[in-house]
Amino acid sequence: MTQAFLRIEDRVLNAEDIAALLEKYNLLPQLAREAIIDRAIEEIAIAPDEIERTCESFWNQRQLLQPEVQKQWLWQQGITPEQLREKLLRELKILKFKKDTWSNHLSDYFLLRKSSLDGVVYSLVRTSNLNIAQELYFRIQTGESLFAEVARQYSLGPEAQTGGLVGPVELSRLDPALAEVLVSSEIGQLRPPLQFGEWSILLRLEERIPAQLNGIMEQKLLDELFESWLQERVTEVVQQHKLERHLVTQ
Repeated sequence: MTQAFLRIEDRVLNAEDIAALLEKYNLLPQLAREAIIDRAIEEIAIAPDEIERTCESFWNQRQLLQPEVQKQWLWQQGITPEQLREKLLRELKILKFKKDTWSNHLSDYFLLRKSSLDGVVYSLVRTSNLNIAQELYFRIQTGESLFAEVARQYSLGPEAQTGGLVGPVELSRLDPALAEVLVSSEIGQLRPPLQFGEWSILLRLEERIPAQLNGIMEQKLLDELFESWLQERVTEVVQQHKLERHLVTQ
């Protein structure tokens, strides 16, 4: 006899019903993600004093220092103090899992990723008219106009508000074609009009910012490695589930 697991209004769902709904509404990847994380961190121990410090920091960051204010906040969020504590404990375990698993590989991974982690500051003017872009290029190139003045007056993107200045931004966050142009540019070099989709753009590299393996970067790379590992595991679980359901229906 199939056991009922969940009742929703007048419908009783068994395990097969739940599995079908998870697949129908594409909820299986999220469920698999959380289950994989729970399995990975279940043996990780966190000292009680570290949990207490984390809870205290949580309230301090939100400037919610009075117990009554904290109770009100929890009520508004619809969670209990125990649920909040469990959430923070889980986050601590995940952080420790990341460090225990990948800290020894960060230097090599950083070198592998460094070219895309380097940052740039650049100036940009974008217009939908190539002829205008060419005219503006010659005005800047000959010193008739300043780049910032041209950007404020003619650029059609948000960079107009900053005189064309964009960044600092990691190269990996830019359009690959734009990043390639910046990598091959010299600082202060004004590039002739370039076509990017519907836009004709003027581009000038202002500054290169080499990536450094500091605390912020270490955490970023740990997060990347964790997400890559987790996505691989989730994909395996989802594919296995689909295969098993396919075999059952044959």
